[in-house]
Amino acid sequence: MAEGDAGSDQRQNEEIEAMAAIYGEEWCVIDDCAKIFCIRISDDIDDPKWTLCLQVMLPDEYPGTAPPIYQLNAPWLKGQERADLSNSLEEIYIQNIGESILYLWVEKIRDVLIQKSQMTEPGPEVKKKTEEEDVECEDDIILACQPESSVKALDFDISENRTEVEELPPIDHGIPITDRRSTFQAHLAPVVCPKQVKMVLSKLYENKKIASATHNIYAYRIYCEDKQTFLQDCEDDGETAAGGRLLHLMEILNVKNVMVVVSRWYGGILLGPDRFKHINNCARNILVEKNYTNSPMEIAEAASKVCFAVDIMKQSLSEENYVKLITTKK
Repeated sequence: MAEGDAGSDQRQNEEIEAMAAIYGEEWCVIDDCAKIFCIRISDDIDDPKWTLCLQVMLPDEYPGTAPPIYQLNAPWLKGQERADLSNSLEEIYIQNIGESILYLWVEKIRDVLIQKSQMTEPGPEVKKKTEEEDVECEDDIILACQPESSVKALDFDISENRTEVEELPPIDHGIPITDRRSTFQAHLAPVVCPKQVKMVLSKLYENKKIASATHNIYAYRIYCEDKQTFLQDCEDDGETAAGGRLLHLMEILNVKNVMVVVSRWYGGILLGPDRFKHINNCARNILVEKNYTNSPMEIAEAASKVCFAVDIMKQSLSEENYVKLITTKK
């Protein structure tokens, strides 16, 4: 590894550790290897009115000669308001080329949210996070299907003109991860229609061990050839935002026609943000094992496609300033 690369890597690691220490559970690791992170930012921690999720991917050249690739996620953030906030972040980068800027970005976004909350318009409804519940956890993981058991009801609106596949797809089970008595395990199945999603969940819940899990978080992505679009959805199952983060991981990895369920058995000790890291690591491991993921380079390219950064930069900056943004400040 070149000396410059080693220095950038060290600076990135120091910044990541600092962000995790400062923001705690608000800071989430989506993919360690690809250096993709997400932070939930609110105008008020105790009583949030406006909330936004900032996702960043740190390229190897950051912070030396390249900015983080970022995406702003909020249902209310649109049009000129999105462009103005993006311009503010890019201005911070230009003013601090070569420096670590994630903290500056987060606090700038928070300032914008605080200003917005002071306006007369009401904020969108925000669901508060649920606490981890104290339940007993067995050490063993039972994969063999058990006799009839209760199945959680799921409602899917299946189009009549969609070709339905009645066969139950094969279900694979990943290697469990255990941390402080909590156990996480991923389950994967290929799916091509919502009917199969329901069938997979029903089959999994026949397993008494899986049915007794504290949370069964899942997400799926189905590629619709006729419309050239994805049919996708997710479920938190009581672990607030876990399903969305799992689906976001699958989008970053650019997987299709697959469903991932992550079971979590809570062991009585709060894990904080580590629980989200374990959920995503379980999912990523089984997707890699079953060859659903692309190469690291393709993953990085896929992540770039879902981010607004480059397009916004090109629209809002002149050619000269755009070149300055991605090159070393002289």
